[in-house]
Amino acid sequence: QVQVVESGGGLVQAGGSLRLSCAVSGRIVSIAAMGWYRQAPGKQRELVAIFRRDGSTDYAESVKGRFTMSGDIGKNTVYLQMNSLKPEDTAVYTCNADVEMYVHSLSTFRYWGQGTQVTVSS
Repeated sequence: QVQVVESGGGLVQAGGSLRLSCAVSGRIVSIAAMGWYRQAPGKQRELVAIFRRDGSTDYAESVKGRFTMSGDIGKNTVYLQMNSLKPEDTAVYTCNADVEMYVHSLSTFRYWGQGTQVTVSS
């Protein structure tokens, strides 16, 4: 069983910062990539950032220069540092992981966490 658990969400004023954490546990061989998504009520889920095991990262245009994804994917843990937060950043932030594991042979599955609420007040 694989679990993805996020933490660090909360209420912050515009211009403030938050640091989200994501940890993966379970019967894992390795993780190919981990990512952060966000979804506001009535809106489509949006990719915020992705961190690959080769160390490369990509960010949504709306967060470039403000958000930074980092961590140690070999320890199954990543972070999302969010600076200069804006009210439009308000959403449930969800972490996912592309997990390599053995199911008769090596396979890759995408697992999702439950999400953590980020609320930015004006």
